Amino acid sequence: MNRTPPSNRPAVIRLGLVQSACTGDREANILQALAGIAAAAGQGATVVCLQELFAGEYPCQAEDHGRFAEAESVPGPLTERLAAAAQEHGVVLVGSVFERRAHGLFHNTAVVFDTDGSTAGVYRKMHIPDDPHYYEKFYFAPGDTGFMSVPTSRLAVGPLVCWDQWYPEAARLTALAGAEVLFYPTAIGWLDGEEPLHAEQYESWDTMLRSHAIANGVFVAAVNRTGREGPLRFWGASVVYAPNGQRVAVAAHDAPEVLVCDCDLGRIEWSRTRWPFFRDRRIDAYGGLIDRWGG
Repeated sequence: MNRTPPSNRPAVIRLGLVQSACTGDREANILQALAGIAAAAGQGATVVCLQELFAGEYPCQAEDHGRFAEAESVPGPLTERLAAAAQEHGVVLVGSVFERRAHGLFHNTAVVFDTDGSTAGVYRKMHIPDDPHYYEKFYFAPGDTGFMSVPTSRLAVGPLVCWDQWYPEAARLTALAGAEVLFYPTAIGWLDGEEPLHAEQYESWDTMLRSHAIANGVFVAAVNRTGREGPLRFWGASVVYAPNGQRVAVAAHDAPEVLVCDCDLGRIEWSRTRWPFFRDRRIDAYGGLIDRWGG
């Protein structure tokens, strides 16, 4: 992808994050997301991001072959509706889809649309978890797109997805590619029976997002689901962090919300010249990062 930021974009962009609660009614979920895009645009947002796999209930709580029927090709009917929404509202849009790439081959995919509805970039989730009620390895092949910056008419988009947010390497490589905002469509929540851990689990997640912003001098936007699905209660709290770690905006834990905030892209340069982490990187000494273990 082109590493050069668009030359004619405004210095300040307005982000819109659409945090939703999903049900088993696919069409209702899609209409809810489209309404969220319209609401964000109505508040002046020029860049909008949806939550992870917004078109349905989170499919990976059990290993169920029937859930593969929910997947669609990219491009396909769902991405066509997203493209039309991006064009209608004149926004850059990041949408998360359950991609059917070929017979028996599926990905957890983020698609970036430009303001004219064209597809600006496709990112396939690189890190695939396998935990209780997050059985993603059953469903998704690891992404093969690598980490990228997607140039659009508004900004350079850094698409990542959920589990990617725990990996500093993913954030760093996406920032090094030229991304100005790291976007994380997300589905993370609390499990019943783990109540004593709930506060620290949320705080760990939030700390990781903030640390990516500081360490890379970029904006970070995470758009999480909310609501209960089986034993999972998604904790919402969609959030935007500035390059210096300032929390720009945060949504409620337990309710759908369209979160809109301004991001001054000039803060990237400001932060990187005050905290010159990129200048001082020892690229000659990091070879061990490609080893599984350093022992």
